[in-house]
Amino acid sequence: MSALENVEILTRPVIVVIAYNREVSLRRLLRSVERASYPAEDIRLIISIDKSDNSKVEETAREFVWTHGDKTVRIHEQNLGLKKHVFECSEYACEYGSAILLEDDLYVSPHFYEYAVAALEKTRSDARIAGVSLYNHLLNVHAREPFEAIADGYDNYYFQFASSWGQAFTADQWRGFREWYEKNSSTADVSAPVKVPDGSGFTRIKTVPANVCGWGDKSWLKFFIRYMVEKNKYFLYPRVSLTTNFSDAGTHDMGQQCDLQVPLLMGGKNYSFSSLDESGAVYDAYFENERILQEAELDLYGKKSALTDMTGDGPSKNRTLISSQSLPYKVVKSYGRVLRPLEANIIEEIPGNDFFQYDLSEKGDAPKVDKSDRLLYNYRAFKAKYGLEILKKRIREKIK
Repeated sequence: MSALENVEILTRPVIVVIAYNREVSLRRLLRSVERASYPAEDIRLIISIDKSDNSKVEETAREFVWTHGDKTVRIHEQNLGLKKHVFECSEYACEYGSAILLEDDLYVSPHFYEYAVAALEKTRSDARIAGVSLYNHLLNVHAREPFEAIADGYDNYYFQFASSWGQAFTADQWRGFREWYEKNSSTADVSAPVKVPDGSGFTRIKTVPANVCGWGDKSWLKFFIRYMVEKNKYFLYPRVSLTTNFSDAGTHDMGQQCDLQVPLLMGGKNYSFSSLDESGAVYDAYFENERILQEAELDLYGKKSALTDMTGDGPSKNRTLISSQSLPYKVVKSYGRVLRPLEANIIEEIPGNDFFQYDLSEKGDAPKVDKSDRLLYNYRAFKAKYGLEILKKRIREKIK
């Protein structure tokens, strides 16, 4: 396999499919898993089904023909709920050395396994890496705006945001989170700020985004993101996605949507992965690049307003903020919103009045912000008539 030619495969991760009550979704996912490429024909597949009233899910799992190794179907006699189910399935990483987890509303690239093996081998010896994502975000889920990681010459980027739409762990990576969770889940204040030394004499004040804090305690992902922020760890993410998300109707989704669909890698390749130290694309939990300006905090999506009240003690990067928000602090410099991705406007110092560099130690007049320009930048080819058509559709749906 092309992606594995130069990789010493220490383990073959077990594939764990997490299912509940969606037999159509499960059948679609399993079909894509079966047709994928594998380095050998002894790949273990585990289909774990949480208890529900839908007997067709178990039928689908048992009738599925897996031609690449052993298949195990595990039926839970009591309903676990998604959080506990994910935890139990993730423990297979400790049993088998590493694991790939796929929820049933996903669809995989033919090369997902090759990528996962290569990425796990790259990250297994770096304690700063908490896991591997198979999904590539093209949407900032906090701002509901497009996202694109800056091109730094590598096939990956790093993100302080755990993945739930296709993730892989080594035993040590999963164990690190599990041990933290067992000690902190009942007492951790997910929203509390954390002071993180950055190795250059500064501290960075980090928080978990408000959007994540509001997910509720049934979300395992919320706690994993808190763990990463507190311990200053990251996930390795691919430039081109190896999974995509159908968001089928289920326990946590009201109906199928397309906003999380992303292009899949359809051709095999040899990956060129950066280490965390080499990468120029390292993003915090807010989708903001930490490697752009060493003396400033980025808030280009405008979701870090809480940080303006957290300058902290001692030297802190949070004293200077470059934000799209209109804030009552002294404006040192301003930038335009023209280049893509967003941070390119700061790197290239594009003139304009869309992003403002604030000195948080000095009050000032809040600048004016044109929200229409932001909308036109984010949604290419947008026209007013499209908005009217969407409004009409929503009204018709409510009337029904």
